[in-house]
Amino acid sequence: MPIAPRFLTDEKGQRIAVVLDIREYERLLEELEDQDDLRAFREAMTSGETAVPYESLRQRSKRG
Repeated sequence: MPIAPRFLTDEKGQRIAVVLDIREYERLLEELEDQDDLRAFREAMTSGETAVPYESLRQRSKRG
């Protein structure tokens, strides 16, 4: 889906803001969140840290 931005300009004709359709804006936000999730996943996979099972962490938090 191509983006169809509209621009607001000042009195000199310089672009000062962008207006997007709300669906385009929400789609862009979703894409950014997906990219952030992917970056975090890749960092976690290459960090060299050992994974701890969720149930193990849950048990620890119950014990205090």
